[in-house]
Amino acid sequence: MQAPPPQSPACEPVPPGTPYEAALGELERLVASMESGELPLDRLLNEYRRACALVHHCRGRLEAVEEQFRVLDQGTAKPWTPEAL
Repeated sequence: MQAPPPQSPACEPVPPGTPYEAALGELERLVASMESGELPLDRLLNEYRRACALVHHCRGRLEAVEEQFRVLDQGTAKPWTPEAL
């Protein structure tokens, strides 16, 4: 039986202080790389895992910011409309 491929840095979790923009930029680069169709299977799997970690991180940051907006709006956040400008 073959040993599983070694863990690479691509499988590490995203550090909590990573800025949203940095994580999103890395995610966009990974998606482009995966869509190219030129990655070996093991690298594709590692990049997919990293992309999943980045998506989770980005969603968490967005949810935290949305919660801050709700607090600032005192729970009365309203849907955005162009007419509100």
